[in-house]
Amino acid sequence: MSTPARPAPAALDELDRRIINALQGGFPISDEPYREVAESLGTTEAELLARLERLLADKVLTRFGPMFQIERLGGRFVLAAQAVPEDRFAEVTELVNALPEVAHNYRREHRLNMWFVLATETPDGIADATRRIEAATGLPVFAFPKLREFFVDMRLKA
Repeated sequence: MSTPARPAPAALDELDRRIINALQGGFPISDEPYREVAESLGTTEAELLARLERLLADKVLTRFGPMFQIERLGGRFVLAAQAVPEDRFAEVTELVNALPEVAHNYRREHRLNMWFVLATETPDGIADATRRIEAATGLPVFAFPKLREFFVDMRLKA
């Protein structure tokens, strides 16, 4: 069985790279944060917003937004996995990713070959989300709750 071809990497210019690098922390808390960031990068707010929209649409960025400690807000998150038959992987990926509670969905070389994070506004939301995924896919979801918290300040250089 052949592995599907990976899409060609997106063409990023120097400003795209500077935007990605600048927005991985320290986003201003102000009335006009995008204007402030744009000025620090030597561009306009309109250009910054247009480029962010394009980077998201082109899937260069999968998400742009704050990171919250969801438990402090009354919610919960877990790492979850499924054993997905290879011939259904694309279909199941689409079904799983359609839920707003799903983030960070990755393929792994393991019997449990799909791993994703579920984040919900309430602790009971996890059980509801896993039931909906199981109903949509016909496959069991294995949810692994967090036992210990680690802070990894991971920043990727574009």
